[in-house]
Amino acid sequence: MKIKKVPMRTCVVTKEVRPKKELIRVVATKEGVVSVDTKGKANGRGAYLILSKEVILEAKKTKALDKKLEVTVPDEIYEELLTLL
Repeated sequence: MKIKKVPMRTCVVTKEVRPKKELIRVVATKEGVVSVDTKGKANGRGAYLILSKEVILEAKKTKALDKKLEVTVPDEIYEELLTLL
């Protein structure tokens, strides 16, 4: 029987490689609209974060998502990520 490959992604803050299901995706469309992608299938440029309070606050402080997505991420996105905890 064939072994199924687990998709791996890298957290933009910690640079830790983990299975895709353990991370949360934040996506920015070409129009500059930023949203939290819980399904992992939305169109646009995506960045992955480990879903922990420390990592989310560090991303906000260092603007890691802003740099990776090449847009300004509003504070509401960080608040939405914190509510997902």
